[in-house]
Amino acid sequence: MAEPPVVVVTGPSGAGKGTLERAVLDRIPQLALAVSATTRPRRASEENGREYWFISDEDFDERVGRGDFLEWVSYVSGHRYGTLRSEIDRIRELGKVPLLDLEIEGARHVRDTVPGAVTVFVDAPSFAELERRLRERATESSGEIDERLELAREQQTHADEFDHVIVNDDVERAVGELESIVRAALDSSAATMTRP
Repeated sequence: MAEPPVVVVTGPSGAGKGTLERAVLDRIPQLALAVSATTRPRRASEENGREYWFISDEDFDERVGRGDFLEWVSYVSGHRYGTLRSEIDRIRELGKVPLLDLEIEGARHVRDTVPGAVTVFVDAPSFAELERRLRERATESSGEIDERLELAREQQTHADEFDHVIVNDDVERAVGELESIVRAALDSSAATMTRP
C-alpha cells in the first residue's frame, strides 16, 4: 500500500509561504504542519515544539549522525534547520498528511527521496515586493535581510524544478491555488491506496 503524500512548500523568505500554509491548514483538516528542528535560539514568543524543536548544535550533530533527519540545511545565519523523520511519523500516526515548509535544498532532497512527494514553489510577484515584505517584517538585522535577499534572487531561478509554482500576488487566490494542489494530491493518493 502506498504511503500518503508529503506536501512540500518552498520558496524565498518573504514570499508569503507561512500565510498560505496557515490558511490551507485551516481549510484542510487532514493536513498537519511538520515542526522543524533548529539550532537557532528560541525567541521569547516561541514555544518548543510549536514553532520549532529547539536543539543544541551537539544534539543536532548526533541526530545527523544517526540518520534521524529526513533533510537538513545550514542557513545563511549559520544556524541549522531540519525535518526529523520522527515528526513525519508522528503526523502519519495521527492519520494526517505532513506539510513541510522547507528551504530549496531540503525541498529538492525530499522531492528526490520521498516517493509521491508533491512540491510547491511560492514566490512574490516581483523582487521589489519580496524586498519590501522582508524589510517590513524586520525580524532580522539589515545585514541578514541583505543576505536573505541575495539568497532569494538565486532561489527564484530554481522555481521550475518543482511540481507547482504559485505567485503570491493575491493572498486569497494563492491560497485557493495551494488548496487545489493539496486536495488533488490527497484525492490521487486516496485513489492509489484503495486500488487493489
